[in-house]
Amino acid sequence: MRIPFVLENIFQGNQTLPTDQNLVEEVVINPVFDLVFSDEVAITSVDQGLQLFDSQNNAIQLSFSFFNENRTVRVSPTQALSPGSTYQLQIGILLESSNGTALSEPVNLNFRTIQEAIKINTVEIGGLVGNSFNFIKDVPLDSEIRISFSAPINPGQFEQRLRVNGKQTLRYSVSYEANESIAILKFPTPLDHLSKFELTIQAGNYGQNDAPAPALNQVFYTEVRTDNVFPLLSDEALLTRIQERTFKYFWDYGHPVSGLSRERFPGGNLVTIGGSGFGIMAMIVAVERGFITRSEAVERWETITSFLAKADRFHGVWPHWMDGTTGAVIPFSVRDNGGDLVETAFMAQGLLTVRQYLDATIPQEKAIIDRINQLWSEIEWTWYTKDNEKQLYWHWSPDMGFAINLRIRGHNETQVAYILGASSPTFPIDKATYDQGYANNGQMQNGRNYYGLDLPLGPNLGGPLFFSHYSHLGLDPRNLQDPYANYWEQGIRHSTINQRYCADNPKGYVGYSQNAWGLTASDGNEGYSAHSPTNDRGVITPTAAISSIPFTPELSMSAIRHFYYQLGDRLWGEYGFYDAYNPTEEWVASSYLAIDQGPIICMIENHRTQLLWDLFMSAPEIQSGLRNLGFTF
Repeated sequence: MRIPFVLENIFQGNQTLPTDQNLVEEVVINPVFDLVFSDEVAITSVDQGLQLFDSQNNAIQLSFSFFNENRTVRVSPTQALSPGSTYQLQIGILLESSNGTALSEPVNLNFRTIQEAIKINTVEIGGLVGNSFNFIKDVPLDSEIRISFSAPINPGQFEQRLRVNGKQTLRYSVSYEANESIAILKFPTPLDHLSKFELTIQAGNYGQNDAPAPALNQVFYTEVRTDNVFPLLSDEALLTRIQERTFKYFWDYGHPVSGLSRERFPGGNLVTIGGSGFGIMAMIVAVERGFITRSEAVERWETITSFLAKADRFHGVWPHWMDGTTGAVIPFSVRDNGGDLVETAFMAQGLLTVRQYLDATIPQEKAIIDRINQLWSEIEWTWYTKDNEKQLYWHWSPDMGFAINLRIRGHNETQVAYILGASSPTFPIDKATYDQGYANNGQMQNGRNYYGLDLPLGPNLGGPLFFSHYSHLGLDPRNLQDPYANYWEQGIRHSTINQRYCADNPKGYVGYSQNAWGLTASDGNEGYSAHSPTNDRGVITPTAAISSIPFTPELSMSAIRHFYYQLGDRLWGEYGFYDAYNPTEEWVASSYLAIDQGPIICMIENHRTQLLWDLFMSAPEIQSGLRNLGFTF
């Protein structure tokens, strides 16, 4: 009796498939089936005996291989099957064993391929593709969005899952190309400039035939506008406009009792000594520019100096902060409840500049000159050397002494403290204190090359730009040189390195460019910080580039035009440019800070007329002090 020739099993990998006509789901699109028979298969019969058809009864070409003495036939399609489609593998009676016995009973394997997920091939926004920072920036304002998929999608399902979000309310239309495998979004009006948008697609079965398709979250930022927010002015008129508006911070917002400058806007009763020193220098500029009258300035200086004479001092040194009504110290920190020598130096720089501006032949002005001389003579610079340690200390507290123990060392914004100390008519420090303290025995020198420039002094990449501003509101750097550096070259190179770093933008922040630059201490979206190339948080501070204008006139003027004409709708406010902005986070400060406002007015004026430099440097004590420290100027 002849033994029947039958199909015993069907395997896909390690999985046994049913032979009972039921539909097998989620078969891969490149399946491999192993058919195990009861006897050796006649190889010549497989082409007719094993066939695969799709749902339209189209034959699919197969390849075969044989194992286990030809009892196992491995069957696979020669090309990938369509996702989410049904097929039938027919194992028919034309299949024979090697001895000529026909298959006793035909078997049909019905299966559906897995619905393969559609892929997003590319996302182009205004012709730009996402970068290594995972966002697209500088997108043109009249852009369209093109999303390319690996297979056709279902427009209705797709559009239910599609969103474009931003602060701007957006309307858009969607069209399709390439058999609905490319979606095109078009906006009827231009996008807002320098703005953040988020293109999202919710994952789901939005492919054709309910094919699954992925989620998308693509952030993009638009370019900066090229038209002007405000009417064009000459550069000179623009500089005057900036000085005048910025001066309102010190004049209109000055404390009503003391006349000193509040630490910040918005603020309250707290006033700041260093920022007030900048403010009284700015008043000289305001008189010369016609923003206020000389008599108005003299009246304010009378109020300020009288208040300073009665306010808390610690060996002649004012605190960082004080109450604008009473003059009582307001602690900067728990241990910083006494004298702040650096803030006092900024005030002394301002007082001496005002003194040099006043006319001793006018009784009211002579009274202010005398009061300034008294205040200046009472600053005990030597006390802050802590028993003549040959270095100055920043703080002293009446109940904790030198507990903070912060040495004043360069190179940074504090240089004027040593120069004023050496210039003191009553408590002068010597050259050794400058060399060992500020210069740190030469260790403040840098000498490394950044962006093609050798930097004479300071930390890596120069540090925040206020290092080159605060001391030089009065201290003229143009011919200033000591054994360690030429300070004009230092200011030029420090500022230029900062600009080149921002133009290079190694962290890929939004909004940085050759015209949008300036890293310095300011408010930021994460709070106040000394921003610099080594502490780059995406925050650009207008005062940084603007106050460098004596050192980098063309670069700074380009930044000024950019801030005013292109970004004025975001940055220009009641007291001039807001303190800072971070385009990557869509953040703009609502604040103004005295120590950032003052350098804008004063350094612009030094660039234009050298007014404050000439006044401060005319002080005979300053000239003597510089010579004692080994400076040429």
